[in-house]
Amino acid sequence: MRTLPAVTAISRVLVYGVHGSGKSTLAARLAVRLGLPWYPVDDLLWEPGWIEVPVTEQRRRIAQICRRERWILDGAYHGWRDVPLARADVVIGLDHPRWRSFGWLLRRTLRRIASGEVICNGNRESWGSVLSTESILMWHLTGFGRERRRMRAWQADPSAPPVLLFQHPTDLERWLADLPAGADEPR
Repeated sequence: MRTLPAVTAISRVLVYGVHGSGKSTLAARLAVRLGLPWYPVDDLLWEPGWIEVPVTEQRRRIAQICRRERWILDGAYHGWRDVPLARADVVIGLDHPRWRSFGWLLRRTLRRIASGEVICNGNRESWGSVLSTESILMWHLTGFGRERRRMRAWQADPSAPPVLLFQHPTDLERWLADLPAGADEPR
C-alpha cells in the first residue's frame, strides 16, 4: 500500500466526489489549513447565465493552474480529469453513501433557491434549473456509481497519486483535526 506524503510535502490537492459531497467546503477548509491557494472549479467552468465554458478552454484553464507548484482543486471533470490527476500529490475522495450526499445536495439546493445565493460568476440555482433534465440533482443520481468506482480505481492504481477515501464525515473530521492548524486558525 502506498503511503501518503507528509503534510508538509503536500502542495497539490485534488478533492473529488459526487455532486453535493462537500468538495468545495473541504477545499476551502484545506486551503486555510494547508496555506494553499484554492481554485473553485465552478468558477472556471461556468460563465454568467450558466453558459458552460468549452471543454478545450476548461482544459487550458485547469492546465494553467496545475502547472503551478501549489493548488487545491475541488473537482475534476470529463475532458481534463487527467490533468490534475497527473500532478496531484494526493486525492481526497469523498465517498459518502448516496443517501447522505444526496440529502446534503438537496438541502443545499433548496437553501440556495430560497436565498438567491450567488454560486459562481453571478449564477444562481432556480426551480427551473432544479426541475430540468440537466439538474444537479439528476447529475448526482446518474453519476454517483461512476464517481465512486472512479475514486476506488484510483486508490487501487499504483501509478495514480495516493487517494484518501472518506466514507463518513466523522473520519474526515478526525483527519482534519490531525492536520497542523493554519495561520488563520486558532491553535
